[in-house]
Amino acid sequence: MKSYEFASLLCSRLCHDLLSPVGALNNGLELLVDEHDPEMRARCLELLGESARASANKLKFFRLAFGAAGGFADEVDTREARVAIEGLFGGDGRIELGWMIDEQTMGKSALKVLLNLALLAGDALVRGGRLDVGAERYEGGLDIVVRGQGPRIVLDPELKQALLGQTSEEAIAPRAAGAWLAHCLVRDGGGQLQVGDGEEGVLLFGASLPTA
Repeated sequence: MKSYEFASLLCSRLCHDLLSPVGALNNGLELLVDEHDPEMRARCLELLGESARASANKLKFFRLAFGAAGGFADEVDTREARVAIEGLFGGDGRIELGWMIDEQTMGKSALKVLLNLALLAGDALVRGGRLDVGAERYEGGLDIVVRGQGPRIVLDPELKQALLGQTSEEAIAPRAAGAWLAHCLVRDGGGQLQVGDGEEGVLLFGASLPTA
C-alpha cells in the first residue's frame, strides 16, 4: 500500500471519530443562540464543555497513535500514553484502566503499537469493563500486553485479520487502519503479534518488539 493511500485511511478514521463530538459542539452552539432559560443555557454550556473535552482527548490520542508525535524525541514519555488512553476511555467511568508500565520512556513505534492495541481492546469493550496495559523490557526487546475484560466483547473479524496481516492491503477499510498500522510496525520491526480471544469475556493482545 502506498503511503498516501494509508494516510487517507488514517484521515478517514480520524474524521469518523471526531464527527460526533464536533457535531455535538455545533448543535450545542445553535441551541445556545436561541435559548434564554438560565438552566437550559447552563446545561448547553455543560454539554459544550463535554464535547470540547472529548474532541481534545481524541486529537491527543490520535496524534500519538497515528501521527508523527511532533515535539517528542525518539523516546516518548510513557505518561503521555497513559494520559491519552485515560482521556479516550476513562471519562465516563465505563472502562477502568490498569496501568502496568514501569518504563519511563518508549520508542515512538512501540508506543504507537501499544496505543493502537489499547484502542482496539477499548473499542471491543462495548459494555465497559477493565482495560489493562502493560509493557516490560527484556534483553534485546520489549513485550507489550493489552488485556480487555468485560461482560461483552466484540472484536470485528476484519480488525483481527488486519492486525494479524491476514488480509490484502487493498481490502483495508478506514476503521481497520489502526490495526493495520500496528501490524506493519511490528512486522517491519521484526517482531510478533498475538491475539487471544478464545476465553469468554476476555481479549488479549501481545506484541514482542526487538530493540534496534
